[in-house]
Amino acid sequence: MSSIITQKWLLDRRRMLKGAGVSIALPLLNSMVPLRATGAEVAPKPRRSVFVYIPNGVNVLTWQITSAGRDYEFSEPLRPLEKHRQHITPISGLHHPGGIGQAHVCADTWLTAAKINQEGGAYKNTVSCDQLIAEVTSPQTRFGSLELSIAAGVGQPNNASTLAWSRDGVPLPAEDNPKTVFNRLFGEEPGGIESRRRRLDRRRSVLDAILDDARSLKADLGTEDRGKLDEYLGSVREVEVRAERLDAWLNVPKPKVDAETTQRIQRDVPRTQAGEYYRTMYDLIVLALRTDMTRVVSYMSGSEGNGLPIPEIGISQSRHELSHHSGDPEIMARLSRSDAFIAQQFSYFLDQLQAIKDGEESLLDRTVVLFGSGMSYGHSHGNANLPTVLAGGQSLGLKHGQHIDYNLPKIKKYDLANHGGHYHLCHSPVDGNARLTNLLLTIMNKMEVSTEQFVDSLGPISDLMG
Repeated sequence: MSSIITQKWLLDRRRMLKGAGVSIALPLLNSMVPLRATGAEVAPKPRRSVFVYIPNGVNVLTWQITSAGRDYEFSEPLRPLEKHRQHITPISGLHHPGGIGQAHVCADTWLTAAKINQEGGAYKNTVSCDQLIAEVTSPQTRFGSLELSIAAGVGQPNNASTLAWSRDGVPLPAEDNPKTVFNRLFGEEPGGIESRRRRLDRRRSVLDAILDDARSLKADLGTEDRGKLDEYLGSVREVEVRAERLDAWLNVPKPKVDAETTQRIQRDVPRTQAGEYYRTMYDLIVLALRTDMTRVVSYMSGSEGNGLPIPEIGISQSRHELSHHSGDPEIMARLSRSDAFIAQQFSYFLDQLQAIKDGEESLLDRTVVLFGSGMSYGHSHGNANLPTVLAGGQSLGLKHGQHIDYNLPKIKKYDLANHGGHYHLCHSPVDGNARLTNLLLTIMNKMEVSTEQFVDSLGPISDLMG
């Protein structure tokens, strides 16, 4: 894919954002700097982040790594990641304090940590950490972030979900068709650039009218209704900002992708070929990152109600069906095989990131990747001791090569033969300070989000600091 990146799409430094009767100068973007530029002209190297979600938790009895530190042994499902030992950190014992026992929000709040009403289970979602990162990286890229999900399995409804939530707690739609995503990223604008600009202008006119009407209405509303209206207006403004960004990039040619890569990603992969489908989505993410179309990606490889069967390894059930195994040894064994299969596809993704050079470093060195779930024990919806693996980002200041375990030494050792005891760990945190938000804060800081706290975080994880 050496022909992907060319200098034909350099952005004119005099390019302006035009809208609402004013012109705003763009900051210095990587797209403005020639690839061979040196000295003071060289823009900061890109920092990238990817979030990959595992639906319905895992078979916690076989997933669990039983020793902490650098000399740990991979569990059977995680063995495909052995070759990446020096680039990953498995973490045990993390949880979201506000979401314990709330199965229906595991995926929704994985990256938001929104507070849950424990009595009624009600909640209002908040901004996800990937979108806070995108606010920092979006001025440098055509697309602020990329949201991907997974298509429904055979005979299942298409209920693709998302991990990304706006500042107003509004879900950002995710796309599950690789061909559609590829065409949006690299294809020609339907009807041409001017047609696209006219559509954006019409959208802005509608948004302006909505904002004007809303401002007039606001004076007549009570306090509660004003709050609701402000949330709505925030969503409208976000659409407006995205439209402005798209308009600013219309005259910048998209990167050219070679024919072989285009054909591979645009072909329709049957969902019955789960591995090929996963790998195609991962190839698409790698392509989006290496061409700098975006620096923030979230990929929901299945929702709690929808995870692909894997017929190529003899699994016809969805992840949801496997997770509700009722202790059946045969079904639990299939869940373990499904876990290993998903880890194998993730290992493929790390392979691709590691193989691509980004200057003197690999793409993986400059990309921090979170792989995990908001649920651990799917059968009874346990969401403590969350399955979590952090990868990459070593050039951003992350340190890998060990298993961080917040359960040990408090429990002295794991007794996986005692099923009930281990399942208890997946419902009740051993260490109340071991919060997933600490990890999310660590990632945000490495992505240069300037904040000392994210929701209920207590601080970044020092063991990850290089």
